[in-house]
Amino acid sequence: MASEGEYESILCVKPDVNVYRIPPRASNRGYRAADWKLDTPDWTGRMRITAKGKVAFIKLEDKVSGELFAQAPVKEYPGIAVETVSDSSRYFVLRIQDDNGRSAFIGVGFGDRGDAFDFNVALQDHFKWVKQENEIKSSQAADSGPKLDLGFKEGQTITLNIGQGKKRDKPRPQSSGGLGLLPPPPGGKIAPPPSSNHNTVQPSGGAQTGCLLELDSSNSNTVVQSNPSSDLWGDFSSSARFWRSEYMCVLECLKKGRDSD
Repeated sequence: MASEGEYESILCVKPDVNVYRIPPRASNRGYRAADWKLDTPDWTGRMRITAKGKVAFIKLEDKVSGELFAQAPVKEYPGIAVETVSDSSRYFVLRIQDDNGRSAFIGVGFGDRGDAFDFNVALQDHFKWVKQENEIKSSQAADSGPKLDLGFKEGQTITLNIGQGKKRDKPRPQSSGGLGLLPPPPGGKIAPPPSSNHNTVQPSGGAQTGCLLELDSSNSNTVVQSNPSSDLWGDFSSSARFWRSEYMCVLECLKKGRDSD
């Protein structure tokens, strides 16, 4: 029961309610309002639902004087203190108790379905609040237990290693085309100009013939080899010197030929 220091609050008031004397329940199938004498209720008055602490009280009182006819203490809902019937939503079965602890079961009914709905919701809201209060107290009890001490003890120290991690190799950038560049070709020799046999025009005189034969025997099939260490302009210079010497030799032969004539 509720303690003496707790205050009483009113949850719901309904001015018209009918009370019925019901027969004992013959089986476990539940109560049926059709078995009651609905046309002739045994008592008519008002209903007032109050709460004191976690316990709700359904009080049946006289409409005029407010005298208490009966009350049903409710410690849980749904439960044995308040049961519904199987054939209607406007009728309920209450377990009433007197001051000596004696109990009995009676039937109550509302003329309007809205009153029956309000009666049901008032009880549900109260015990929903009771459930939340129990959860809060349970969480507070868990928080009041011994807590894990994560603080440093006296003289305890820690060591932090900052900036001593392994260095990661940076990835090498790859070319956008996906093809690697070929290495430059090795330094090679520049090929000399192709060699050829130097054919000269034979003059009419014998001296000219001898000179040309001497020139051909000494200078024919001559291959100008390029110096591996010289550049391209050195090859051109040697070739120019060669042709200039050939030209001077031919001029000298022609001059001898004219003198002999």
